[in-house]
Formats: sequence, structure tokens, C-alpha cells
Amino acid sequence: MAEVTKEEVLAVLAKVRGPDLEGDIVSRGMVSDVFISDSKVYFSITVPAARANELEPLRMAAERTVKAMPGVKGALVTLTADRKAGSAPPPRPQPAAPAAHSHSHGHTHDHGHSHPPQGQQPGQPPQREKPGVPGVGAIIAVASGKGGVGKSTTAVNLALGLQANGLRVGILDADIYGPSVPRLLKITGRPQQIENRIIKPMENYGLKAMSMGFLVDEETAMIWRGPMVQSALLQMLREVAWGDLDVLVVDMPPGTGDVQLTMAQQVPLAGAVIVSTPQDLALLDARKGIAMFRKVEVPLLGIVENMSYFLAPDTGKRYDIFGHGGARAEAERIGVPFLGEVPLTIDIRERSDAGTPVVASDPQGASAKIYREIAARVWAELGDLTPRQAPAIVFE
Repeated sequence: MAEVTKEEVLAVLAKVRGPDLEGDIVSRGMVSDVFISDSKVYFSITVPAARANELEPLRMAAERTVKAMPGVKGALVTLTADRKAGSAPPPRPQPAAPAAHSHSHGHTHDHGHSHPPQGQQPGQPPQREKPGVPGVGAIIAVASGKGGVGKSTTAVNLALGLQANGLRVGILDADIYGPSVPRLLKITGRPQQIENRIIKPMENYGLKAMSMGFLVDEETAMIWRGPMVQSALLQMLREVAWGDLDVLVVDMPPGTGDVQLTMAQQVPLAGAVIVSTPQDLALLDARKGIAMFRKVEVPLLGIVENMSYFLAPDTGKRYDIFGHGGARAEAERIGVPFLGEVPLTIDIRERSDAGTPVVASDPQGASAKIYREIAARVWAELGDLTPRQAPAIVFE
């Protein structure tokens, strides 16, 4: 049977009534770009932020309608809240009461937002800002200012290092366009769906993992717009049965685009790790990433200098072929912890490419020891931030 087309999906969605039964969701421009892969249909419906909860039945109706189409294996529909360009940002929700503590939400120091938010309907429960993920302790982002610095390899080995240090760890591959976690962890196949549309994460080396690479064939060109990326990301985060984790490591795409902002604004990140190489150019790029996390008030756990020096495979001799100490000096200059230097070795690269990351495949080796030490420093930095008060850390 031929794959269902976008036009057919939109024709069916044109029968779904808009909120308050005014018009339909297609003619009202509420449906995002429709993405179809492997007979599964993905799209989001844009609704006013204040009404997201009450419009859940609308999302379910749209999903049911599309799932019932012949030739459709599944549908993944999310609500995205959009404010009109140029309008003021929605008021920051207030914590309901001091008692409502969890370890990723304390009472936030909402500068200039201590009075009740304007525009909130009387009797409406205040929305909690940046809901956490049930069962997941700290969510940390691994980011870089540009591609090619070995960020995904660092993220995977950092996750395995945290695990080797006795923690329960998961990894979320937030690189929608170039997911590399499936290859780095040598995981193939599709995740199972369990009840209530929840997806079971894939697993290897004891790490729970989720990636767009498990849902879409590697060859598929992903051309998604902002809202699609946002809904896919939040789904991989919140609609996955992570179980109880001490840390969820998020491998961010390189640079400072849509995905990074979505993660920083919608997810209670406990902190960010920036991966850089020793070259000054890469450090300039790293500064952009650092500036972005500061702007959105995500604590910086530190900088990892990757490909820091070359270790000759035959003699074990160290060569500082890229200059040396750039990242450490930069970290000191801006007052961010320096987490460690990872050498450039054939071993790390070959094991990563083979899907047998060095911390898992050579746990007693020198490289694994470096990643475990970096993991210990990251965990110590997280400990220094507790109790974590989600957006409360303000950098002057």
C-alpha cells in the first residue's frame, strides 16, 4: 500500500473542530508541518499557552482521527504553545506553595515576578515552570559551540563514567538532525511502545538511551521546523519510561539553535557541560554556548577540553600538537570549573566508531580513567548546586 501523503492527512484533519467548535484546526492554521516516516505521522497543534491543559481532548481527537486512516501505523501528535510574535512573554508561573519542593524545583528567585502573574484566570491553578521528569534526578546537557569537537563521544563516555562511578544513568540524544548515539552505543532496532503511548528506552552497556535515530531511518533527511523539533524533543524526554535515574545526560546538537533554547527554556537542566578543543577558534565558539546557557540561567558545570593533546600509540609519548591549555585558561578567565583534558587517541576514535565506547570496552584503560574522573567532577559540581533551584542561579 502506498505511503499516506501529507495532503491526505490534512484532508482528514480538516474534519477536526477547533477550540470552542470554531472552524477546523487546519483552516485556523493550528497544524504544523506534517512529517511522515515509516507510515507514522508526526505533527503538532499550536494552541494558546494558557489553554494547553484543557485542549488535551483536541490533541487526542486529532491523533485518533489520523490513526484511523488506512495505511497509517501510528500517529504522534503534540500540543505546542505559541505566543504571537511581538506579544509579551507569558507571565512566569509562581510555585504554588513553599511545600511543593522537589529536588529540581525549589522556590525560584523570580526577579521582578513576585506578585501574582497578571492575566491568570481566577481559580486557575498556577502552572509549575519547567516540569521535571518523574524518577529522573539531575538532567545535564553536554553542548559545544560548533560541530567536530567530539561532543557526542564525550557525552556517551561521560554517561558511562557516571555509571561506572555507581550512578543510574540514561542518555537522551537531542541531536534531531544528526543523531549519533545509536551508532556510538551500537543499538539498532525500534523501541517498543508500552501503555499510554509511553516508549521504552533502548539499552546497551547498562545505559538507557533514547534517540531520534531509533525512530527514523538513518538515511531519512530530517527537515523539521522549530515546533516539530520542540515536540519531538519533549516527547523523547517526557514520554519515555526512563525509570529511576540519578542522571540523564542530554547530548545536545552543536551550536546555539532551536533545540538548545527549547531544552534550556522547557527542561529543568541542572547544569551544562561545554566540550571544546584547544584551538582558539573552537574556544570562541565555546564562548557562544557558554553565553547562551548563562542567558537562560542554566548553571555551567564546567568545560571539557577534548583532543587536548596527542598520545603516540607506539610510545605513549604526549605531543601538544594543538597548542595546550587553551580551554583551562579560558575556564579560569570566566570562572567556570575546568573538568579535564581528554587526549586525542586512535583508540577513543576507533572504539567510538565501532559502538564500543572506551569506558565500557576498556574500563581499566587510561582513557576510561580520565572520563571517570571528569564524571566525578561533574557529579561534585552538581552536589555543590543542591538543593537545585531550577532557574534560580543568576550569573552577574
